[in-house]
Amino acid sequence: MTHNLLVVDDEPKLCDLLSSALSQNGIQVFTASNGLHALKVLEQEDIDLVISDWRMPGMDGPQLLAEIKQRYPQLPVIVMTAYSTVKNAVQSMRNGAYDYIAKPFDIDELDITVSKALQFRDILKDNQRMRAELEEHQQIDSLVGDSPAFRQVLQAVDSVRESNATILLTGESGTGKEMVARAIHKHGNRADKPFVAVNCAAIPEGLLESEMFGHRKGAFTGAVADRVGRFQQADKGTLFLDEVGDMPLALQAKILRALQERVIEPVGDPRERKVDVRVIAATNKNLLEAVANKEFREDLYYRLNVFPIPLPALRERVEDIAPLARHFAHSLGATAGKRISGFSAKALQAMASYTWPGNIRELQNCVERATIVATGQVIEEKDLPGYLFDTQAQGAENSAAFSVGPQVPSDLEAALAEVEKAYILAALQQSNGVQAAAAQLIGISERSFWYRLKKLGIQVDKIVR
Repeated sequence: MTHNLLVVDDEPKLCDLLSSALSQNGIQVFTASNGLHALKVLEQEDIDLVISDWRMPGMDGPQLLAEIKQRYPQLPVIVMTAYSTVKNAVQSMRNGAYDYIAKPFDIDELDITVSKALQFRDILKDNQRMRAELEEHQQIDSLVGDSPAFRQVLQAVDSVRESNATILLTGESGTGKEMVARAIHKHGNRADKPFVAVNCAAIPEGLLESEMFGHRKGAFTGAVADRVGRFQQADKGTLFLDEVGDMPLALQAKILRALQERVIEPVGDPRERKVDVRVIAATNKNLLEAVANKEFREDLYYRLNVFPIPLPALRERVEDIAPLARHFAHSLGATAGKRISGFSAKALQAMASYTWPGNIRELQNCVERATIVATGQVIEEKDLPGYLFDTQAQGAENSAAFSVGPQVPSDLEAALAEVEKAYILAALQQSNGVQAAAAQLIGISERSFWYRLKKLGIQVDKIVR
């Protein structure tokens, strides 16, 4: 296996010596004269091991080590210095260095140290690859279902996976948009390249541009070093823009340019960088409505909507509830050390009768809870959370009201927002204002719960006193 090694030292002769000695072992050696130069090399090359001097002008060895551990936590670093002291050695190891050598060093001893470090790097890479493959396999397995509504999704995925077309996934929160995006990437022509996910709603507006395009050192307060953005991280691979409807208007123009011209400009750097990314965007918002309200750029909408894939809500694919529940019970039971063989008929009926406002994510949370409390290998009706049955009772009352004649709301969105707000307020009251617990009660993630609080204008401190 060929390895890339980076030598960082302000002495050119030492860099040449190490390059000559280590290149004989089939290692490609890159050199850098200081810490900042080293970071630029790391951005451009796939480096397996760094050998860095301890004392250098500008960014010294300890500072470089700290930056590497932050940006590339699994990249081993060997620190070398002519100032060999126990204090320096211990400090470098505490800060994450793989090993420590002192100048002048024996070439044979250096070869042994480098060989061990590269073996360590190979093990980490293999473990990372196996974990990624397992995670992606599980994500693809999670695309469970054979209902007519979901078969259309699977057919769309099969049609577009080998192309480089921009895809827009739409649907309610919790319908599995990221799972579908990962499946498209895994089975497409970029499967061996990076898959980079960005939640546009979870990153503060002031940092979103830097997060997307990167920045140069000193571009703004806190930019202590150059940073590679998500577009460059996803180069040759797939960039997944989740919650794209929450992207600020000011950034939308720059995203549009990146998609049209395939170039980006890091913050504080006027030089253009070419990128080759396949973009998959996702939103639970009505983007056409956002365009009409001047909240989303029309040109960006059409640029993203090249190949739209709408994902059905779980209540629209009731046939898939049972196989999804069995799938989650099997995987979650193994994680919890339990062997769950399935569900009783009454438990399946109860789940099929529920409307699942949180969709697949809520179903997974429900099954996880039932797996924990179940005393046998079969999940019974009593093991399911009580809110499933409360909602069913409420649904029966609503059905009776509709038999007389439903009252059609004049503003459906506002009516749905009031229902959503009522659920959230009830959950907050029951959890004494603890947002994580309230989110769990209604089967959604903390991030999604926080987003809904913001959207609906709910102030938690005014609910529980």
